Amino acid sequence: MTEDTDVQETAPDIEESLFEAPPMGEQERMVEAILFATSDPMTVAQLNARMPHGSDAAEALGHVAKRYEGRGVQLSKIGDAWAFRTAPDLGFLMQNEQVETRKLSRAAIETLAIIAYHQPVTRAEIEEIRGVSVSRGTVDQLLEMEWIRFGRRKMTPGRPVTFVVTPTFLDHFALESARDLPGLKELRAAGLLDNRPPPGTVPSPVEPEDDDPDVNQSEMFEE
Repeated sequence: MTEDTDVQETAPDIEESLFEAPPMGEQERMVEAILFATSDPMTVAQLNARMPHGSDAAEALGHVAKRYEGRGVQLSKIGDAWAFRTAPDLGFLMQNEQVETRKLSRAAIETLAIIAYHQPVTRAEIEEIRGVSVSRGTVDQLLEMEWIRFGRRKMTPGRPVTFVVTPTFLDHFALESARDLPGLKELRAAGLLDNRPPPGTVPSPVEPEDDDPDVNQSEMFEE
């Protein structure tokens, strides 16, 4: 009975001696690999469960944290868990800027097209060509996008301000100059100028002749 008891008591010691813990340097590498490969923070218990028998994840974490001090990524404690995170002073590098595509309303498209082909043009002239009033929001949107800007004031009673397209507008549509805009027939075919005034209401814009491309272009970008 005594011999059996002695065997039972010494068995755990024999079992433990069969598994030697990896060197601490190797444990550090293991902790580093686990934390880099997992997306969620991990506790000491979770790390120990993955590492070989006899490992001490807590001690290994201390060594890893010290090794990453001052680096671009740091070992951070999040609650009871640990994870690699970007150094706080480098957080600005992780900002992701995306261009938000804003779809123009039909009113904005028509207004923009009229300005491009009739510039410099006043709000009243835009409304006369479209046959409907132009909301302030439509013009403000185009101004905010920097696709149109204020041109020179017209020498008529009240001296109304005019609108012209901008280099930003040309750059967006890969146009070298305003004369590279598609023809009015192409524009109407694309459905951008459906609301035309009754014949005779407003003089139709005169497109430049092929042999004189500069006709009617001198006021395109007047200040």
